[in-house]
Amino acid sequence: MKTATLSNERIAKFADMFSAMGTVPRLRIMQLLLSAHPQGLVVGEIQDELDIPNSTLSHHLDKLKTEDLVHAQRESTFLRYTANTDALQELLGFLYAECCTRNQAVPQSKIIQLCK
Repeated sequence: MKTATLSNERIAKFADMFSAMGTVPRLRIMQLLLSAHPQGLVVGEIQDELDIPNSTLSHHLDKLKTEDLVHAQRESTFLRYTANTDALQELLGFLYAECCTRNQAVPQSKIIQLCK
């Protein structure tokens, strides 16, 4: 995925995704949902784990959902949230293409070591 071939619209979408994760609570939510992948967590479990007030948590989850970073599925009276790993893979691929392939600012072997 080369930057030159990405549309301004796609770049703007990536920027919005980064912005959505750009707060401590939302980044913690993403981290928690990734650790619970693939089954995800219901809202009460997220709230218990992160100690975020319900109304505030709802706001953060809505923002992450708007940017397609999480999926919500109704289960009876509960909402189960899961990380959208496809969207995250695309976002990471965008960064990887720039830093590790085209200009090799970071050697690919360093990224692989970070992921282990």
